Amino acid sequence: MEPADLIARFQRALERRRPLEPLWQACYDHVLPRPDGGPALFDATAADAAEQLAASLLAELTPPWSRWFGLSPARGTADPAAAAALEEAATVLQGHFDRSNFVVEMHQAFLDLVVAGTGLLLAEEAPLGEASAFRFTAVPIRSAVLEEGADGRLSTIFRQMRLTAAQILARFPKANLPHGMVRAAAENDPALHAVLEAIWPERGAARHAVLLADPADPLLLAAGRFAESPAIAFRWLKAPGETYGRGPVQKALPDIRTANKVVELVLKNASIAVTGIWQAEDDGVLNPDTVKLVPGAIIPRAPGSAGLTPLAAPGNFDVSQIVLDGLRTRIRAALLADRLGPLQDARMTATEVLERGAQTARLLGASYGRLQAELLTPLVVRCLAILRRRGEIPALLVDGRDAALRYESPLARLQGRADAANTLLFLQSAAQLGGQAAAQIDAAAATRWLARTLGAPAEVLVPATSAAGPPPA
Repeated sequence: MEPADLIARFQRALERRRPLEPLWQACYDHVLPRPDGGPALFDATAADAAEQLAASLLAELTPPWSRWFGLSPARGTADPAAAAALEEAATVLQGHFDRSNFVVEMHQAFLDLVVAGTGLLLAEEAPLGEASAFRFTAVPIRSAVLEEGADGRLSTIFRQMRLTAAQILARFPKANLPHGMVRAAAENDPALHAVLEAIWPERGAARHAVLLADPADPLLLAAGRFAESPAIAFRWLKAPGETYGRGPVQKALPDIRTANKVVELVLKNASIAVTGIWQAEDDGVLNPDTVKLVPGAIIPRAPGSAGLTPLAAPGNFDVSQIVLDGLRTRIRAALLADRLGPLQDARMTATEVLERGAQTARLLGASYGRLQAELLTPLVVRCLAILRRRGEIPALLVDGRDAALRYESPLARLQGRADAANTLLFLQSAAQLGGQAAAQIDAAAATRWLARTLGAPAEVLVPATSAAGPPPA
């Protein structure tokens, strides 16, 4: 694709995004305000709940320093050597995740997901010699322009930046800069240049281009091709016909704004209740501009005048607490602060805990399915491609034929626990029936199925060939 065509495509996508920018700004102003100032905030319920939700998503989907994925042979493949090789590949992948900056950047991307409804994570290959083969970057969604592909995913990503010549060379070492910019990079010239980075799918791969985004004379600086796209865009919720996602903060924004205004009015009413409103006669002695309402102050007045008298307040504002409690409850419910957060009652029974987990799974079913398809699977596939290119793992493809990807995060195991509970209930019922009913159960197969469903490591099981015993004579 020619540079002029990329610029035109970027401008069209940017125009389609512009109607969302005021809504995004309002969400960030009320939940993640800028450090350099913004609108006055009086209620922190939404900010606290949004931070809890982002941290809970990190712990429930991609828990730090814990295995949240696994690789297993495709159905119909029972080769123990293949299973061991896949387990070794998953261990290598987990080690690179643990040594990288994945946790820090993933949490930031989840914050964007909660507030704006769309997150963007760059999964790039780190230079040789570093502790991890991966380098992750959480790209602010407000600096990216996205397009939806034919498969319904956000497969085309534009990112506009303003960089110095030295920063361009540091970010894109193979960039073909003009001679003047090369000299500016050597001299650390602080002049900024508009740079457009584009990633789009083409013929089963991902194309990459970097160009100077001058509409009059765009210049291609670098171009490349990836087996798997390094840009992973994911959404919380998507409405039909829309490109960008909708987040829980957008849903709760009316209540967030109202709660902020109610707290502001409560504080104003409190200041009036503390200091009061006063009136004074203009008797030529009392000067209201010099009166100070402090303990022990003596205020002069003319003989026979009323002096300074308090003005009665029009009424109390007790109803505000009722309104505010309802608003805060709805905000926390919209941001799932009471669903994914810690248990509030330590006396909850095991049944209550299981039912709470089932309700969470029902509430997050659609969102988790979308995150699994748009975030988790592309992320693992991209990182496996990096390790495969480096020769650290065998040439395996997670396509359902060679290997299958399984999810072992706490949220993914909720359904597994329910399936295991149903199976255990069946096994208990069959055992109570006795006789032929109990004889129909293969205890070894049931044990292997429960281990796979509950995510138990393969090392705790006897291999299937050994469990079967020696062949009959």
